[in-house]
Amino acid sequence: MSDDQRAITEDQWRQAKLIWDYHQMHHVPRPADVAIGLGSHDLGVAAYSAELYRAGFFPHLVFTGGNSPTTAQVFPRGEAVHFREHAIGLGVPDDAILLEPNATNTGQNIALSREVLAASGIHPASVLLVSKPYMERRSFATARKLWPDVEILCASEPLEFDDYLKSIGDEKLVLDMLVGDLQRVIEYPKLGFALEQEVPDGVHAAYEGLIRDGFTSRLITS
Repeated sequence: MSDDQRAITEDQWRQAKLIWDYHQMHHVPRPADVAIGLGSHDLGVAAYSAELYRAGFFPHLVFTGGNSPTTAQVFPRGEAVHFREHAIGLGVPDDAILLEPNATNTGQNIALSREVLAASGIHPASVLLVSKPYMERRSFATARKLWPDVEILCASEPLEFDDYLKSIGDEKLVLDMLVGDLQRVIEYPKLGFALEQEVPDGVHAAYEGLIRDGFTSRLITS
């Protein structure tokens, strides 16, 4: 196992699990006017979006995302394009999917998806955001800031933390992402990018502990 894929310690697992649980909004999926599948390295977003569509939770689905350093090699034609193809392969009709292939951050995911929907004459009162499990809170805070007049619900593939670690296959990458997303939850409201979210003391302590242990590759720097 390489240094970047080394096994994490029990204490690091415990800290990461606290942050993992905090990132999830624990919304119960219910019908919405549209869903937006947020692009990432995790193809499970497309699969779970397809599952929710087939279950009748929404009639329209936007996949949004260009590329990032994490996804360029995995999805060379862009996150949204690959997500769309995967969802079609899982039974979602082509005409139910709208494509937003340019966003490079969560704010753009929301803003550009809103534009794509409006261009198709769709002005939803409720939006279901489908994301990686640990991206729920940040996407919720961002959407509530940028689209305050719609009801925002969050959903992600229902995986336990250990199962998600195994599905990605790189423990350090997942912990780096957990830490990076929490930093954005904390810092982005100060920059006007998102609504402030209360961070419990124990979660904040776990975050600081993982930073001290070097899980820092996804941190933003000023």
